[in-house]
Amino acid sequence: ALEVPDFKNALKRFQKLVEKTVTQKTKKRLGLYIEDEDEIDYDKFYTTTQTIFGPEIKDCNVKAFFRKISNNLDARTEWCEIFGCFIGESDTVSSQLKEENMVFLVSEKQQITHAVVKRQDVIKSIVKVPHLDFTVTSSQKGVLTIFNNQRKSFFSYPFYFHQDIAWITGCDFLPHLKCVVAVTERTVIVWDYKSKGSQNNHFIIKPMENGLLCVCTVTMLDHLAEDNILMGDDKGYVHLLTVTSDHFGLKQCKGKKESQLQVLDSKIFNIVKRKLHDDWAVKVKYFSDLNCFGSCSSDSIHSFVLDDIKRLGDNL
Repeated sequence: ALEVPDFKNALKRFQKLVEKTVTQKTKKRLGLYIEDEDEIDYDKFYTTTQTIFGPEIKDCNVKAFFRKISNNLDARTEWCEIFGCFIGESDTVSSQLKEENMVFLVSEKQQITHAVVKRQDVIKSIVKVPHLDFTVTSSQKGVLTIFNNQRKSFFSYPFYFHQDIAWITGCDFLPHLKCVVAVTERTVIVWDYKSKGSQNNHFIIKPMENGLLCVCTVTMLDHLAEDNILMGDDKGYVHLLTVTSDHFGLKQCKGKKESQLQVLDSKIFNIVKRKLHDDWAVKVKYFSDLNCFGSCSSDSIHSFVLDDIKRLGDNL
């Protein structure tokens, strides 16, 4: 916690600095002349802000704030952004202040890195699992991660760095098998996250006929022993793949026993498909209340299709 004498006055001084900076930048965009000695550049903005709030100010946070007001003169700003803390509209200050002398809130953001992924990566999908109170993310270069919020802090359980050339295009959670599913351009990945440290907890289902672009889970309450996976591909097809716990104990596994990765032939699975678009099926979603699925595409004629899930598989 930081303590600053006469904090209200400090806030007023900072607000005037921001207003003056925005006013100057507005005038410059209008072509109006500003005296050089009065112009507030980044160095002057940083020095003044540090004088107002003290030496604990970090250059990266001030730089982000200055860039924000420079790029968008009408942007909504809050003084706490100077300290790397961003408060949403629904947040309440009183609920977060634990001590009477606390002035600044600590940012809730926490950066989690993984030693395997040393290059810049991109998050492709994020899925909330409310009943287990965690979130699953998949990165483009092949890392599946579970962020657990049970202790009001985040923990990361990296999957593995996917060695295939194909990138991960989406992920979801299988509620009955309690596994994470992800798709790449030619494979389906099933990760039994519960068996940390065990040898056979990563399964690859391949080959898939077309390039998979998206995935979601079909939740059927009357099918407790299996999960159904809905996928869209680059040929306009929507696939329905049924998996059970028995699949992941089959002798057809081609991976070595000491390996953490098992490869399963896609032919042993029940997979049905329908062509719904003349272009990529870029997003699929299951609506449990309607027992229907929706599929979105860049196809100008059939850009969105809503249909009964039973039309994809007679077994449902």
